[in-house]
Amino acid sequence: MSQGIAHYQVGETFDDFLLIISANKSVASNGKPFLALLLRDRTGEIDARLWGAKKEDETLFTKGVLVKVSGEIGQFRNKPQLKIHHIRQAQEEDGVDVKQFIEKAPVSVEWLEEQIKEFLFEMTNASLQRLTRYFVKEYYEDLFTYPAATRNHHNYVSGLAHHIVTMLRMGKEIGAIYPEVNKDLLYAGIIVHDLGKIKELSNPESPEYTTEGRLLGHISLMVEEVETAARELQIEGEEVMALKHLVLSHHGKTEWGSPKPPYIREAEILHYIDMLDSRIQMMNASLRKTKPGTFTEKIFPLEQRSFYKPSFESE
Repeated sequence: MSQGIAHYQVGETFDDFLLIISANKSVASNGKPFLALLLRDRTGEIDARLWGAKKEDETLFTKGVLVKVSGEIGQFRNKPQLKIHHIRQAQEEDGVDVKQFIEKAPVSVEWLEEQIKEFLFEMTNASLQRLTRYFVKEYYEDLFTYPAATRNHHNYVSGLAHHIVTMLRMGKEIGAIYPEVNKDLLYAGIIVHDLGKIKELSNPESPEYTTEGRLLGHISLMVEEVETAARELQIEGEEVMALKHLVLSHHGKTEWGSPKPPYIREAEILHYIDMLDSRIQMMNASLRKTKPGTFTEKIFPLEQRSFYKPSFESE
């Protein structure tokens, strides 16, 4: 296997195996058909174009198919794009396994499990702890395998748990600086806020949005789950309403998908550490494949900014 698609530069040729993440038929301005592919290996993703695609190509090259690709790395709208010269489906005799092409969290599942258990143990509010433990137990296997998104941030196996644990660690530091913060409410909100994505997305390895996810979204799904769990556990009181509010408001603004903006201090903190973790992860993913002294490609969710990678190191 080569150095990995993320490390190829514009002008270089590529000849190796990749996994198709998505495939869409399109037509160029000159009227010629092409396949717009999103391909990945263990290091990252790249957009690709199969020009002059035939009808049989649409059947052969679909989501989840491993392919042997040769082509040239070009650039389109300041992003790398692979111009495919030749493509075929991987064969059994090639000896490649789809698991080689699925990115995983950079930490072990065992460590993520232990971290979440430690934070649950730190919680002292009985109602919030019971609710949070309920959801961790209910979704245990999926919690530690699902990604946090289909693209952009933590979009890899175990990405959801990795995102949650990073946020918990941030929350703990904020609580140490500002001891008046209700850590139980903050921890509960962090652990629960994105669990609706387990219903919103189809599977851990090559997730697509489910019908339920497209029509309702993970925020609405999780608010309903909190209400149902509280009834089942016979938990009443302001804690349930506060936790629902943290879920409702964690995107921060209506235009970003939150029905309510944060009106509780811990909801405001949750929103900002959620934003911070996702944005840092997107920057890091792009900076890892950027040479020192140069700029990253434009990162669409970060206002299409390019970030400079300094050539000096911290001492």
